[in-house]
Amino acid sequence: MSIKVLVVDDSSFFRRRLTEILTKDGDIEVVDTANNGREGVEKALALKPDVITMDIEMPVLDGISAVREIMQQQRIPILMFSSLTHEGAKATLDALEAGAVDFLPKKFEDIARDKDEAGQLLRDRVKAVARKRQLGRATFSSTVAPRPDSSSAARLAERPALTRTSFERPKLSERVTSTSSTRFQASGKQYKLVAIGTSTGGPVALQRIITALPENFPLPIVLIQHMPAAFTGAFAQRLNTLAKIEVCEAKDNDVLRPGVAYLAPGGKQMLIEGSEREARLRIKEDDSPRITFKPSVDITFATAAKVFSDQVLAIVLTGMGADGREGARLLKQVGAKVWAQDEASCVVYGMPQAIAAAGLMDVEVSLNDVAGRLITEVTHG
Repeated sequence: MSIKVLVVDDSSFFRRRLTEILTKDGDIEVVDTANNGREGVEKALALKPDVITMDIEMPVLDGISAVREIMQQQRIPILMFSSLTHEGAKATLDALEAGAVDFLPKKFEDIARDKDEAGQLLRDRVKAVARKRQLGRATFSSTVAPRPDSSSAARLAERPALTRTSFERPKLSERVTSTSSTRFQASGKQYKLVAIGTSTGGPVALQRIITALPENFPLPIVLIQHMPAAFTGAFAQRLNTLAKIEVCEAKDNDVLRPGVAYLAPGGKQMLIEGSEREARLRIKEDDSPRITFKPSVDITFATAAKVFSDQVLAIVLTGMGADGREGARLLKQVGAKVWAQDEASCVVYGMPQAIAAAGLMDVEVSLNDVAGRLITEVTHG
């Protein structure tokens, strides 16, 4: 079954270019194009494509408003195209809040070394977000109660009727209100650091978790989100405005403090150095062609293992690829704990699946339950 895509952009050149790139894959069919947001909404509702690509700035109806209207009537995965500027970052985060699942830069050279690689990345992204809808049409609820039994079979057998479509995830503005830390049992392990890695679908997942943490959260948190350099400052600022804890874009030589979340800057690597009593962040440029992701979950996890040994709680959330797997392997070797998001609540079950397939996962957890379970685990509540 081919993946049906609707391309919405006011530039005829970009519509043609995007169509050419996508249809190089025989499994992708561009069923139509639209030149403004209003036309995009009408065609989306009529054609019911598997994926929509959407520009932000368009006449008649802008992309953010179009996303909002589409999502009110049809739950279709929407990929936004954005300029890599501070204003573009703010608009993209607004689009994610409206219901878009992910974003890509309009200048393809910003995400790859050459045109061929950029085209492949785009096709892979479209296929990844479409897969949830085509395979699933399965559903998960935003209020599924956590289960004390860690067996997947037991959880599935006990799960009540579900209401949320598989690719649908909470809006950025939604906070976790249904998760009670008393539903979970702490392992009793002592921690000095929480490290969270994510990619596609990560901004929504991170905000859902971070905004649910109490002001007195006792540990520092490092956040590694695959995101362009122009976006991480705006994202950290938004999280800081909404959260009870402090959130900042990490800076070189920052001392890790309890109750502060440090977001890795886009385009650079975030390392942890020093000792567990006085750990610092080092932010370094990385021109190595061997490392695809900047920031890389693997690199931050690996340095966390060196400094904090077994006193790390690592969490791998939704995202394409396998970044985080090798860093998680190093953490497991020193006795740290690794959690992975479950498939049902992921936008893309790539990174968590890599953790599970490698046998590195201690706990599988729904996005709805991460915050409550995390609070219980680190406070021994």
